Amino acid sequence: MSIHRFRYADAAEAAAACARNVLTQLATATAGGGTATLAVSGGTSPAMMFREMARQPFDWSRVHLFWVDERAVPPTDEKSNYRLALENFITPAHFPHRNVHRVQTEFAPDQAAARYAEDIRDFFGIESGDIPHFDVIHRGIGPDAHTASLFPGEPLIEDREGIAAAVWVEKMSSWRITLLPAVLLSAHNTVILATGKDKAEAVRQVFEEPYEPLKYPSQLGFHDGRGVTWFMDSGAATLVE
Repeated sequence: MSIHRFRYADAAEAAAACARNVLTQLATATAGGGTATLAVSGGTSPAMMFREMARQPFDWSRVHLFWVDERAVPPTDEKSNYRLALENFITPAHFPHRNVHRVQTEFAPDQAAARYAEDIRDFFGIESGDIPHFDVIHRGIGPDAHTASLFPGEPLIEDREGIAAAVWVEKMSSWRITLLPAVLLSAHNTVILATGKDKAEAVRQVFEEPYEPLKYPSQLGFHDGRGVTWFMDSGAATLVE
């Protein structure tokens, strides 16, 4: 297990570097002629990463796209993580829609999570109780150190058996569907894009405070994952060396 972190002058540079890393990992995963799996997150920073990925020449027919988490809103809603990826990546990259595995938020949150977990099991060809290994998982970090839709104090942070679940985010009074820690920790490659000075304290907590993922969810992967690479701008990295 290894942790790598890179610091860049601004958000655009950090996002571009993260995008290049994702493409490199996907190219390695498909080098033998097979397919690769990528799970992405939402938020403001990923839009820049998505646009950079869309600009690069790549055979997207060999990649299957999933989501780390999704808000329980229609896919056309401006808050939808799917819509963010659709507008900034899927459409401009001409990503094949047959390879897109979105969370079906037309259903109630619990049902949407169950359907998403079943879609993942079907694609990976695994049995109930088994955990998939994504080639690349892209995560973000919130000002409260949350990652995916796992917020501080969420009991599911300690779940090491499930694939996906619906979570009620009290501070936002909304439902979300999220991949669970077992999946996040089993990824072959994890990248975290952190931009903005509002993330600085959370980044410091993740790197410098004792390992307590229930308190700092973005610490997931520090001691029990396969390795995480951080891409930060100067704002987010202000409080760490």
